[in-house]
Amino acid sequence: MTQVQNLWKTTTGLPVVGGTIGKRVFSLAFAQKAPYFASIHPRVTELRPNYAEVVIPKRRSVQNHLGTVHAIALCNGLEMAMGGLAESTIPSGKRWIPKGMTVSYTAKATSSITCIAETDQEQWDTADGDLPVRVRGVREDGTVVIEGVINLWVTSKK
Repeated sequence: MTQVQNLWKTTTGLPVVGGTIGKRVFSLAFAQKAPYFASIHPRVTELRPNYAEVVIPKRRSVQNHLGTVHAIALCNGLEMAMGGLAESTIPSGKRWIPKGMTVSYTAKATSSITCIAETDQEQWDTADGDLPVRVRGVREDGTVVIEGVINLWVTSKK
């Protein structure tokens, strides 16, 4: 189990209904890995190998001039979800770094957004080079507002 998975298990195991306090503690700690994540006030709601969810609450600090969640805030949420997934999934003898992101904005982000990152275990088992992570952001009503791929560069540790 990775350090990130251990922290998730420890914090979400705190004795509060549904692990709410633990998820907040984890979210604050994980956001410190890349301090710009804190700018979106993220809440990690699910984290396991090959899957992660991060909620970006709709608040003034992440809105654009239209009153919707800003495109770059959405990308930050997707990258945080991808990072949680990667840290929870990568085999111990490998390392990763983001290589690029391609996204499409498919609808207005008019509510809090759940950012989701997904992979298949086979991708990690055979990874040596490019590894695409599927990402999407979903409004509270289920509408996908952003979707795309974050490409990782995965190599063996030397």
